[in-house]
Amino acid sequence: MPLLPRTAPPRRTDVTEQTERRVYDAAAAQERWQAYWAEHGTFAPADDGSRERRYVLDMFPYPSGDLHMGHAEAFVMGDVVARRLKLQGYDVMHPIGWDSFGLPAENAAIQRGSHPADWTYANIETQARSFKRYGLSLDWSRRLHTSDPEYYRWTQWLFLRFRERGLAYRKDSFVNWCPTDQTVLANEQVVQGLCERCGSVVTKRRLNQWYYKITEYADRLLDDMASLEGGWPERVLTMQRNWIGRSEGAYVDFAIERADGSRRSTPVRVFTTRPDTLYGATFFLVAPESDLAAELVDESRRGDLEAYVERTQQATEIERQSTERPKTGVFLGVHAVNPVNDERIPVWAADYVLADYGTGAVMAVPAHDQRDLDFARTFDLPVRVVVDTGAEDPAVTGVATPGDGRYVASPLLEGLSDKATGVRTIVERLEADGRGEGAVTYRLRDWLLSRQRFWGCPIPIIHCPSCGEVPVPDDQLPVRLPDLRGADLAPKGTSPLAAATDWVQVECPSCGGSANRDTDTMDTFVDSSWYFFRYCSPGYEGGPFDPEDVRRWMPVAQYVGGVEHAILHLLYMRFFTKVLHDMGLVDFEEPMRRLLNQGQVINQGKAMSKSLGNGVDLGAQIDQYGVDAIRTTVVFAGPPEDDIDWADVSPAGSLKFLQRAYRLADDVASEPGTDPAGGDLELRRTTHRCVAEVTMLLEDQRFNVVVARVMELVNATRKAIDSGPGAADPAVREAAEVVTVVLSLVAPYVAEEMWELLGHGPSVAEASWPVADPALLVAESVTCVVQVKGKVRGRLQVPPTIGEDELRELALADPGVQRALAGQAVGKVIVRAPKLVSIVPA
Repeated sequence: MPLLPRTAPPRRTDVTEQTERRVYDAAAAQERWQAYWAEHGTFAPADDGSRERRYVLDMFPYPSGDLHMGHAEAFVMGDVVARRLKLQGYDVMHPIGWDSFGLPAENAAIQRGSHPADWTYANIETQARSFKRYGLSLDWSRRLHTSDPEYYRWTQWLFLRFRERGLAYRKDSFVNWCPTDQTVLANEQVVQGLCERCGSVVTKRRLNQWYYKITEYADRLLDDMASLEGGWPERVLTMQRNWIGRSEGAYVDFAIERADGSRRSTPVRVFTTRPDTLYGATFFLVAPESDLAAELVDESRRGDLEAYVERTQQATEIERQSTERPKTGVFLGVHAVNPVNDERIPVWAADYVLADYGTGAVMAVPAHDQRDLDFARTFDLPVRVVVDTGAEDPAVTGVATPGDGRYVASPLLEGLSDKATGVRTIVERLEADGRGEGAVTYRLRDWLLSRQRFWGCPIPIIHCPSCGEVPVPDDQLPVRLPDLRGADLAPKGTSPLAAATDWVQVECPSCGGSANRDTDTMDTFVDSSWYFFRYCSPGYEGGPFDPEDVRRWMPVAQYVGGVEHAILHLLYMRFFTKVLHDMGLVDFEEPMRRLLNQGQVINQGKAMSKSLGNGVDLGAQIDQYGVDAIRTTVVFAGPPEDDIDWADVSPAGSLKFLQRAYRLADDVASEPGTDPAGGDLELRRTTHRCVAEVTMLLEDQRFNVVVARVMELVNATRKAIDSGPGAADPAVREAAEVVTVVLSLVAPYVAEEMWELLGHGPSVAEASWPVADPALLVAESVTCVVQVKGKVRGRLQVPPTIGEDELRELALADPGVQRALAGQAVGKVIVRAPKLVSIVPA
């Protein structure tokens, strides 16, 4: 067994001898080994090329308070991976830092009358102590905080590089507005019409804001997911594909005819996935709050439109798009001209059309779209069937027919039934007439990154009356946040930075004239889109990271984080990586090879909540049971991706198991380095089968089953000690060492104590991963089940290599089989050597 023992230290003398049973002291072990790991830098990678490197990355913690039960699950999973890789001989980087800017810190500080920096950094220190207590194998030398000027200097530098590439820009548009946090939100931060931070109903405002042009990378973000299959959960890939939402169809140009018969100088372009239904378009819709609606509306109807816009803005985006909501709208007094038949169709403003999706205009085909049909029936507009699906007329039933079928009332397509041919025919006609073209669009919108709050990374732009937008020179970075202690930071709809006149008013770097800093700060998801690169080069002054450091360590071998970040964090970090690749800073396009999503820790079937009174305090649980028992409970509760109901688990049971495992090490009577070859063969087989299975289970991330297999080995070893060959048998030592090394992944403190009791030098984290002996994995015999007419009539112990003919003869000769046949002739014998024989009488 290649568990290479180190020089044996003296046995500990601060515990009683074996005349009195030793008991594992969790509190003492935690204090002792935390100090040892810190002093010896146990988990700092060598980074000297002596071993193959692996990078394990945990979710980026936010310092909202002390660690909670969710942290307990998320971080133990990454720790299992990191410790396993280290034991397998890899040089492992497992860093830690804090995502320390953001609204929660600012809001909490405002409520407490303190400064966000004071509240944030106090929480970071609290969490840091708890992380160390929790026994995580972290490299503390790489610690970072995104709110440190040394970090956000490079966030600003990257913003300027993105801007140089045309990927950071400012524009006027309707944006998501949180009335509680008084700031804009990216589309990804709106969940079912609510702010994902505070739960407030999100409204729309027209503002001038900064964006990252993530849509430029839509195709690559989609296509490159093929390389992540098998390494990332399929549900995360599906969520990203759906969010990007690639749609193939056509742009169609509609001329606009005014009330006096004149035409708009340029047509209005819409996107449709079904250009083949153009003959069924009977009206035209625009978003009521859009510039297009304000420009198209006839003056006689402008008052109606303005009143309608005011009503519309009181509804959420989700409400506006609901199929259940009664349809409302306003006729704008103008008509659109259908490009395939020159038919004039009325133009309406309707609230289920959104200004920031597509062009803010759509062609309405009511027979084949339910919302259009509901609108048409509300306002008595024509309904024309152009695809015969075999269903009844939608104008009569009120049920649209969006499916495929035979084209009707469509001169170019009459009689066709193939959708692909129909789409292609119409697109070719549009392109020939110069009235449209084939196109691809996306649900994905550019990433809105401006925030009207204080506690964030300042945007490094100066606004000059003469020069316009001027980037802050690189040698003047970082643009530091002003202190603003004692200032009113309460949200007011504009950034508190605007009131810091000494900070705002500066000289223009270009012309030297009077100018003003940009007073918005960046979305904190910008900070967390590149932090994993900085871990590779902590303290590097030549850029955000040293490309050579990144080349050595990345891509990340394993990332652990919640599925709630599938769209926000994970999509943004993929985007950043692709841009950095195009800048020549990294030589890969996907940052994480493998992704593990952990579930949630709930209680009594519900998410933990103070209002529900079902919260569980992690610190109190650790005080009562010890870190190892909590870690073991979390891992053993189920597969990592499943939720854990704390009401259904038993930390007390885990503690009993750990005490039982600890006593194994204390009972071993053979010397370190004893050759196990002469030991009890059955226990050795059990041990090596455990090693083989646990190794595969870890690769498959079935950590809960790993704990179950260790429990089984503990039981088998205890049986060998108490009623078998005894504690001096070398097979007992071998089994106890395997238990200790595997257990160190989950319960590191007790494993360190056990390793020392077994006579090895500290630390078990520096041991080697056990390797199963193939010869001990071969069973001497297996049980063969013999059935007669489907019922079990006998069990045979046979060699695993037995042939079919020999097995057939043994089965037919079995007394139980003879009794079941009762003299009947044998009709058929099915042999599945070595485990099954099925006999059917004639």
